[in-house]
Amino acid sequence: MSKDKTPDAEPKKGGKMKKLLMIGIGAIVLVGAGAGAGIYFGALSAHEAKPEDHYPKLVERSNEAEAPAAEGEGEEAPLKVGTVSVPNDRFKVDPRKYEVTYFAIPDPFTTNLADGSGFLQVGISLSTFYDGKVIGNIKRQQVPIRSVVLMVLAEQDPAMLATSPGKQRLQRQLTAAINDVLRDKEGFGGIDNVYFTSLVIQ
Repeated sequence: MSKDKTPDAEPKKGGKMKKLLMIGIGAIVLVGAGAGAGIYFGALSAHEAKPEDHYPKLVERSNEAEAPAAEGEGEEAPLKVGTVSVPNDRFKVDPRKYEVTYFAIPDPFTTNLADGSGFLQVGISLSTFYDGKVIGNIKRQQVPIRSVVLMVLAEQDPAMLATSPGKQRLQRQLTAAINDVLRDKEGFGGIDNVYFTSLVIQ
């Protein structure tokens, strides 16, 4: 009888070991699957596109001297590539840390003055601390930009434009108007200032 009990006891022992082994393997598989899923979904959320990822980026100043643009060949200098993302285009930019780019509007603007006493002709250049995306936006939106600039110029008082504060006020008005157009059409302004390349009142 003792011989009969021994064979029965061994299969029960082996069955328990198999069950424990299967439970252990199952637990390891579940933990591994959970960790894998966590890493996968964590990576997805880390790379999820944020609105600011599509905005122009600030161009950090470099210590190296820039190579001069090719002259006389009709080629434009390559557009700068920014590396610093910002949450919106009203971000306060430190001009000591970021590089400025100037873009001259090709043709001057000519309009009658508000009091009808003469006309005003202005050439302007725009500055930005952001990358080439802003320049691309300006080029795409030249028609509405020209329109809004002409409207702002037509409202000017010639007596005010004869003074330095009057010209500075016009610079601020043009900067705000151009940024409004870019925000409306492209979702991002990015113009830091408007500079006069010519200004004639007659």
